[in-house]
Amino acid sequence: MELEFSGNVWEWRGPSPFYFVTVPDMESAELEAMSSLVTYGWGMIPVEAVIGTTRWTTSLFPKDGLYVVPLKSVVRQAEGIDTGDAVTVHLGVAL
Repeated sequence: MELEFSGNVWEWRGPSPFYFVTVPDMESAELEAMSSLVTYGWGMIPVEAVIGTTRWTTSLFPKDGLYVVPLKSVVRQAEGIDTGDAVTVHLGVAL
């Protein structure tokens, strides 16, 4: 399964900050529909993600009825991404 969408980067300020992009409603619904085939616990879905020329593996997780894509520091630095920036994310989910 392949998905592409755009969204704004947001920061969760916990003990250490994390950065995310929220998967939109329609794409989150598609992920939810097939999640039982790939999830490995707590609803996490392993994916290969691409922003710009940077490719990495991560896991989506559910938040407030949608899924979120965590953005590693190395990804944000490589692509010059900061909080509030609009990014296009390509996700590949292996079924």
